[in-house]
Amino acid sequence: MRFFFKSKKFKIIAAVIAAVIGLTLIFGITGTRMAPQTDILGSVIEPFRSAAKKVSEAVNDIFSTYNEGNRLMIENAELGAEVDDLRQKLADYEKISAENETYKKYLGIKEAHNDFTFTSANLIARDSDDPYMGFTINKGSLSDIKKYDPVITESGIVGYITEVGLTSAKVTTVLSTSVTMGAIDNRSSDSGVITGKLDLAENGKCLFKNLARSSGVAIGDYVSTSGEGVFPSGLLIGSIEYIGTDSVNSSIYAEIKPFVNMAEIRDVMVITSFDGQLSESKDK
Repeated sequence: MRFFFKSKKFKIIAAVIAAVIGLTLIFGITGTRMAPQTDILGSVIEPFRSAAKKVSEAVNDIFSTYNEGNRLMIENAELGAEVDDLRQKLADYEKISAENETYKKYLGIKEAHNDFTFTSANLIARDSDDPYMGFTINKGSLSDIKKYDPVITESGIVGYITEVGLTSAKVTTVLSTSVTMGAIDNRSSDSGVITGKLDLAENGKCLFKNLARSSGVAIGDYVSTSGEGVFPSGLLIGSIEYIGTDSVNSSIYAEIKPFVNMAEIRDVMVITSFDGQLSESKDK
């Protein structure tokens, strides 16, 4: 028998079988049917061909899933960048809109005092130990803010800058005893001095003193800055709520309720320059 496997006849038969198997595989892969004599061999190799097809499909699925995952990852990254960009633009828009609304509030003041230069600022901290309700703002010397610069809201005078850092500054309010401000009664034109008084500050008021005994001031009158000191003229301070006589020098004084509620301040304007600004207010 061993001689048969070495014979020329066996070699021919083996070669024919190998050729048939090869052709069957080739046409099986390409989907082409061969002659009927290949059906027996086809039935033998069909499981292998099916397995190969499943493996091929699985590999294709893996690559498709990988490619789809990459595509989605890139798209998500691009969408994320677009969302971040839109968020930034929205934040910028809201900031600009808020600034525009703030400046609109001060438009009347600017029209009446076109020599004023403003810098807007926000309150960032209150001094809990200050009975006169001083606070800190988020702008400083980098925004051209200087010591003694007046601080206002659209309603009127708040106070002035007393300490300056690069990016923050301390505001002392008109309720403080350290403030001395020339003032005038808008109706009677009587002049005096605005300053603070501890017991009045507790009620959110300040003192209008050194009024002449012959003064014609009355309850309900509006009081504004006269331009003496570090404040420009014409800025509203508050209204007169009480009038009394000073027992020491027989002058008249009045209690003023500022138009600005110091407890509710959120944003302010700092007047960084105006015509007639004192040189001392330019000190850093």
